[in-house]
Amino acid sequence: MSGKTLTGWLHRLLAPRWQHPDAEKRREAAERLDAARPEEHRRLETLARDQDARVRQAALSQIGDPETLLTMMDDAASPELTTRLVALLVGREPGVSLDRRLALVERLDQPRLLSDITLQGDNQQLRLTALARIDDEETLIQQACENGIATVRRAAAERIESEEGLRELSRRARRDKQIHRLAREALGRRRANATQAAAAHEKRERLLSALEAHVTHAWEPLYAGRYRHLKREWEALKDLPSAEQERRYQDASLACRKVISDHEAHQQAAESVHQQRESDDETRLGLIEALEESLAGLRQNDRLTGQDMASLRAQRRLLDQRWEELSDRHPPQRELRERHSQALADYHHLDVAWARLEQHADTLERAVTDHDRDRLLALLETIDWPDDLPSLDAIERARAQLNHPSSSQATASREEIERGLSTLDEKLKRGAFKAASRLHQQLRQQLEARPADDRLALEGTLKRQGAQLAELRDWRGFVAAPKRDQLCQAIEALADDGTLAADVLDRRHRRLIKEWKALGDAAATRELSQRFRQASERIHTRLAPWRDQQQAQRVQNLEMRQALCGQLAALLDAPDPEADPDALREIRDKAREQWRRCTPVPRQQAQAVGQRFATLSHNLQTLIDRRAQQIATAKRELITEARRLSESSQPATQRAQDAKGLQRRWRALGRAPKGEEQALWREFRNLCDEIFASREAEYDDQASRAKARLDAMQAMIDRFDAWQPSSSADEPVLEQAIAEVDALKPLPPGRRTEGMRKRWTGIVRARRERLARLAVNEEILAWQSLQALLNAHLDADRKALDGLAPSDVPAAEGLSGDMLKAHQARNAARRSPPPPDTVKDTLTRLRVHLALLAGSGLAHQDEPLRLAIQVERLNEGLGQEPTRAEELHNVLCALLATGPMPAEHWEHEAPELDALLHQMLPLPPP
Repeated sequence: MSGKTLTGWLHRLLAPRWQHPDAEKRREAAERLDAARPEEHRRLETLARDQDARVRQAALSQIGDPETLLTMMDDAASPELTTRLVALLVGREPGVSLDRRLALVERLDQPRLLSDITLQGDNQQLRLTALARIDDEETLIQQACENGIATVRRAAAERIESEEGLRELSRRARRDKQIHRLAREALGRRRANATQAAAAHEKRERLLSALEAHVTHAWEPLYAGRYRHLKREWEALKDLPSAEQERRYQDASLACRKVISDHEAHQQAAESVHQQRESDDETRLGLIEALEESLAGLRQNDRLTGQDMASLRAQRRLLDQRWEELSDRHPPQRELRERHSQALADYHHLDVAWARLEQHADTLERAVTDHDRDRLLALLETIDWPDDLPSLDAIERARAQLNHPSSSQATASREEIERGLSTLDEKLKRGAFKAASRLHQQLRQQLEARPADDRLALEGTLKRQGAQLAELRDWRGFVAAPKRDQLCQAIEALADDGTLAADVLDRRHRRLIKEWKALGDAAATRELSQRFRQASERIHTRLAPWRDQQQAQRVQNLEMRQALCGQLAALLDAPDPEADPDALREIRDKAREQWRRCTPVPRQQAQAVGQRFATLSHNLQTLIDRRAQQIATAKRELITEARRLSESSQPATQRAQDAKGLQRRWRALGRAPKGEEQALWREFRNLCDEIFASREAEYDDQASRAKARLDAMQAMIDRFDAWQPSSSADEPVLEQAIAEVDALKPLPPGRRTEGMRKRWTGIVRARRERLARLAVNEEILAWQSLQALLNAHLDADRKALDGLAPSDVPAAEGLSGDMLKAHQARNAARRSPPPPDTVKDTLTRLRVHLALLAGSGLAHQDEPLRLAIQVERLNEGLGQEPTRAEELHNVLCALLATGPMPAEHWEHEAPELDALLHQMLPLPPP
């Protein structure tokens, strides 16, 4: 015996029986162990994990604590352990209370164990508790189909939610009508919910599409209200939108609110523009009135001075500047333009006369001093001072000298000399040395011409003023001497400075010359004058090239200005009647810019070309205003047409198309005056918005009517889906419903309409089939009610065929129509019986016909009759094919009328006839 074999033999001999190598010994040991004793309980737990299934089963059968088994199941599960645990938890093994089992089941999470408890539990509450722990849908379907408790089956069925699971439950639970119906209802609800969710999703999509389209929609008075309506509809939907829909809704809402805020801002801007226009018109009126008052005030003055003209010119420049600024914003009204043109014409009349006077002022002064009468006459004729304007001192002196032959010899009156002395005193006070010197010399000559007594009284005043004049001369010399020396030094330093630019040198040179001339003849010496002149000539020589260049530039600028004036004149001579005011404004602005760039120009031609450009600019502005007013007039006509179109009785769609044509014509016209354009566009747009709003209202009305028809159709479908005819007499109800549905057509196209049409077609077909089956049933039942009458006819036929006298069978109560005629024909046939073979063939033919109606099979020998009957049915159905009930009625009437019937032949055919009728009789449930 080897060592290994001996060790195994000793182990079997000395080991405990529960650890015996033989599985049967371990099983027997497990059956003898007591689970109440801790040591043996541990041995049982060890044996419960044994490799042998019988040992495991025996050990587990001794353990009655479910919690211990659950703990063991966490370590190593086995089929025997699951079976033992199920037996304890479902109540097959006593000793575990229901409350404890419920508590344990609530802690379970093993699907197989829970499924077995749900199927085998001894208590409904236990099964429901286990069912609540099951999440697998396949297990729930199994419980709903196989569980023995209806409540548990229903609870399981109610927890199935997926469409696939509900379809599987409906297929597998056909024997359980309640669960089958529950599954079908849940499936229907799910589909309805899906349809409703799809409809809600589609409605949200429609609302989003409408809201997004509303963003780009033209403004209308109901824009904000329609946005609020769409917002309320969106918020009224109970289902939650998707993230993408919510994002699109927020974007569209933000865009709509921006459009509304922009329009409100635009409205405020339009009101501001209107107020600005009124303010501009008031400003224009104030400018024109100020110029008119200034011109009127000048005409009322006795004398016109240079200061008056300088003030008037400054006022006119301010007027032109302000007028252009205001015209750029808003064109003036026609009355203001006319007043402005008249005021400018009056100003130009005065300005031209003043320009002629200034041109010849020095010559006129010298002519007055020299008493040159001929020259004065020529100058006054050249100046041609208008009579409607106030006179000037120079003109008056010239005219006065012309009115007196010799000013030196003319004798002035005492009052004139006194006025001259008073004027001389004022000039001396002002320090006007040159004018005072000339006036002093003139007064001295006039005083010498007066008589001695008058001359003595005035000579004292004149001598005193002469002394003041000499004092003024000395003072001017005293003040001017250092100034002249300073100016000489400054101009010599300027001539020697070679670092200065030409323009700076010219500017300083001119300023020094101006200051030198302002000193007049005060402290004037030959030496200083020669020094100043020489330095000035050196500067002139130095600036000669620059001056030539400047002169060339001035000539070029003058030519460019003249060319610009020529272009404007050509434009104004032949203006385009369809010219766009905006293009003309652009031409005006560019012309002004070019005019400003072309500066300086020669002084001699500057005033003339400037006046021409001002006139052309004014005429161009007038053309712009006129064209803008023409466009405004055309747009007012379009507004009138739009108003007539809005009030017309045409269809809203046609009016909307015509309004679009008006809008195209509006855009082709161009812009009216800025201030009027916004007002005209606002009025025109409001009218177009009303037209489009009426079209939208018509669309909404059509949509509401279509929705009402769809709702009525849906109500009709729902009503007749639940309606089942109980007799063939209910056919008018169906026909009336079909007529009502036809009256609702046409329905709006769409998936809903298509679904309704298909569903209604199916309902009508099903109800017609049921009415047809009801009519067949009623015919069969009516025939079965005539069995007594048929038996009476058969008895009478047998007697007649047996040779007895034929007798008439009385009609059954309530027999009428075709059956009554068939009954009478049967009685008549006994009196004049046809050949027996004819009766047999007729009965056989009727049986085959009835078999065709019942859809039953035929014997081979009946095939010719079947074909003949089918051909006959086709020929009879060419006009109007009879219904199955009518055809059955005709067969039964023929069957009643066929006779006399041989008894043996009837007994041969009657069972099959009854079988065929019973085959046609059962009516499927609704």
